This record gives sequence, C-alpha cells and structure tokens, in this order.
Amino acid sequence: MSTGEKARVDWVDIAKGICIIFVVMMHSVLGVENEAGARGWMHPVVAFAQPFRMPDFFMISGLFLGLVIDRSWLRYADRKIVHFAYFYVLWLTIQFLFKAPGIVAENGTGGALSAYLLAFIQPFGTLWFIYLLPVFFVVTRLVKGVNVWLVLLIAAVLETLPIHTGWLVVDEFCSRFVYFFAGYAFAPAIFRLAEWLRQRPVTALLILGVWALINGLLVFTPASEAFAAWIPAEAYTSGGLGGWANVPLISLAAGGAGALAIVSVSALIAHMAQSWEAVVKPLRWLGAHSIVVYLAFFLPMALARTILLKSGIITDIGTISLLTVICGVIGPVVLYLLIQWSGYGQFLFKRPQWAHIDRAPAPRGALASAE
Repeated sequence: MSTGEKARVDWVDIAKGICIIFVVMMHSVLGVENEAGARGWMHPVVAFAQPFRMPDFFMISGLFLGLVIDRSWLRYADRKIVHFAYFYVLWLTIQFLFKAPGIVAENGTGGALSAYLLAFIQPFGTLWFIYLLPVFFVVTRLVKGVNVWLVLLIAAVLETLPIHTGWLVVDEFCSRFVYFFAGYAFAPAIFRLAEWLRQRPVTALLILGVWALINGLLVFTPASEAFAAWIPAEAYTSGGLGGWANVPLISLAAGGAGALAIVSVSALIAHMAQSWEAVVKPLRWLGAHSIVVYLAFFLPMALARTILLKSGIITDIGTISLLTVICGVIGPVVLYLLIQWSGYGQFLFKRPQWAHIDRAPAPRGALASAE
C-alpha cells in the first residue's frame, strides 16, 4: 500500500470514529433526558451535530463503493447485503432478548413475537443504520448506469420533501440516500479535498471556524412556525421550535457542509497524528471498528443510564449524559477485546464462514482496509 493510500484510510477511519461517537452521544443524551424529564448541558452538543451526524456517516459509507460496485453480483451481495443482514438479525435477536420481558408484560407473548417479526421490515431500535446500508448498496448498483446528476437531483428532492410515511426504511431512505450517493459519486473529489486541507492546516481551521459559526446559527436560531413539520424532536430548543438547519434546502446544504467539515477535521487530525498520537490512535481504532461500537453500545448505554439515574449519586443531567456516552463507547470496546483475548464469541463481530455465500478470499491492501 502506498503512503497516499494509507493516509486516506487513516483520515476515513478518524472520520468514522468521530461519527460513531456522535451517534452514541445522541442516543445516550436523549435517552437520559427522556428518562429524567429534563435537559442537561450536553443537549446543545447533540443539537449542534444533528444536521451532519448521519449525513456524514452515510457519505463516508459510500466513499469506497466505486472500487467494488462492478464486482460480480454474488460477491457484491455477499459483502454488501449478506454481511449486514447477518449482523442485523444477530443483534436484533440479542437486543430483543433484553427487551422482550417488557414487551411480554405489556402485550403478551403474541405481541412480543409480532414485534420481533415486524423488525424484519421495520428496523428495530438503534439497528436501522445496519438495515438501511444494504438497501443503499443495492439501489446504487442498480442506478450506476444512470446519469449521476439526475440521480443526485432525484435524491436531493427526496431529502427536501416532508416524507413521513411511518415506515422507517422509506422515510430514512428519502432523507439519507443523497449523502450516501454523493459519497460514492464524488469520492475522488472528497479525497482530493482532504489532501488539500492536510497541506493547508491554517486555511482549513479558518474554514472550519466559519462553518461552525454558521452551523451553530442555523441550529440554534428558531425557524418559522411554517416549517414545524420538518423539525425533529431532538432539534427542539428550550425556547421552543428548532433551528433553521431543519428547513427544506437549508437542511440539505447544512448536511452536506457538515459532512465535509468532518472530512476536514479528520484530515487535519490525521496530519497531526504524530504529535497527537494519544488521541488519534484510539479515534482511528474506533473508526476501524465502528460496527463493533454501533452493534453493541445499546446495553452498556442502557445499564449506565439506569444505574446513574437511580443511584442518585450524581444529580446533574449533563454529567450523567456524558458518563453514559463514555460507557456506551467503551463498553463495546471492552467486550470486543475480551472476545479477542478469550477466543470465545467471535461470531458477535466477525461473520462466520457459514454465513458467506461467496467463499473467495477478500482482496488485500487498501481495498480490504476500506471495506
């Protein structure tokens, strides 16, 4: 692998590390605040990241697709459909085992069974991202021969329209596909931007400062009541309606700009890796193992939230939220390291051989790292 390829993978892993922390933060903070019936000082951080948190995750997920999209359908389906389907079904079952007693108590055994079966068409809990990725991979493969700008236009219109069917796959597809496809379509330009910013850290910092100011104003300046239907619950401020970052067209621009801002931050961090090794190495590791954190953070997060709120030792909602975030990130890492050390439970994070439909070995080098 060349130095350039290695640098690219480094900043992508850093970006994914930042993204997964923001995702855990959102679920942790909103979960604590919902249970406590009050908001803490972590809420503005979650609100600030709301416009770009998931757009960036999806854009990063599409970056390397151009390298593999022309593979045979068998290999493509194995890596891009069966791979995620395996983890979705496995972790759906694990999550459901923890939540089933409450569902049974409320709706009976039949209700619990119905809820489990429904999760195969209506993604369950925090796993919707894993469910939706294969849909994006398949759709992108099917439209790869269509004019890129036409696909982007249609995807942008879908993001802009207030589509609220109640079916999560439909709603999230319409809201997120434009970012995934942009990552696929503009990957070369995004990599060039990252490299350009790595070589001009002062310029990058100035651009990021302007972006942060504009993003903050869009998030925290209440929008007009006419746009209330577009404002997600977590974007609401203590003063009422959420910000302009959720308004049609502005949300699209804010999401794209925020995603590129994370690219810029990641490129800068990668540039300063030697002097910031103590911070960069864990962040890069989290990015490279982001699926580990995404799949398993729900349990340590829920346990930490329950213990901290019920113990009463700490009463500040913001501090409880922060500690819950830390537990949500570190818990899966500890579990993963224990599995690697003991050799037991590998199937939790590594797809076993029987779950492959294409048994050919994966290519080595940068491509294997990217996937």
